[in-house]
Amino acid sequence: MQEALIEQHISAKFNKELRELRNQVLKMGGLVEEQLTKAITALINLNDELAREVYSNDYKINALEVEIDDESTRILALRQPTASDLRLVMAVVKTIPDLERIGDQAERIAQMALKIPSDKGGKYFFAIRHLGEQVQTMLHNSLDAFARLDIETALQVMHQESKVDQECDTIGRQLMTYMMEDPRNIPIILNIMWSTRALERVAAHSRNICEYLIYFVKGKDVRHISLEQAEEQARQAR
Repeated sequence: MQEALIEQHISAKFNKELRELRNQVLKMGGLVEEQLTKAITALINLNDELAREVYSNDYKINALEVEIDDESTRILALRQPTASDLRLVMAVVKTIPDLERIGDQAERIAQMALKIPSDKGGKYFFAIRHLGEQVQTMLHNSLDAFARLDIETALQVMHQESKVDQECDTIGRQLMTYMMEDPRNIPIILNIMWSTRALERVAAHSRNICEYLIYFVKGKDVRHISLEQAEEQARQAR
């Protein structure tokens, strides 16, 4: 299957290095996913303690990014990989900044949670609860696709982004209505609106990860083209 892409090396040591590199990305992805889940929970429940935990753990994501980037650079310099090996390293190099930025968005959501009084929020959080679940699913599935080298799951995630964008627009209109109904709640609603935008960015980064996976597995760069074109290219390359 696709695992053959990372199993074809004469050098067992090189094979191990590539496997460990990929595993480090998945480790970073797991940490980012955990941060996002905690941030969304902190926002919806206005849990200051959980929000501060997200804020204080962001350095772990940054440290992993530097570590993986250093290892990728070392492999490129010493191993001079070609073909699928090179695509794997390049996919890793492109993926880790997106994971780091998802971590930043989780931190931003946690910061918004800390700015909202614990007795406020109410009906406003109902609007983003479903959005948060959708975005969490997108991130989880993008990481799962990366782990299993699953093109079909990657394409499904890419399809999901447009639904997230539509829901963000709907929530934005609802929040504007709430602000006009009661201007006293504008500061609270603005924090929720910024959280919505952060979730929208997480969805975009999740799509990026899927695009890099398609590049690694199929050798096709599907950035900056329509979803229909990306889907066609990914399937034609089989």
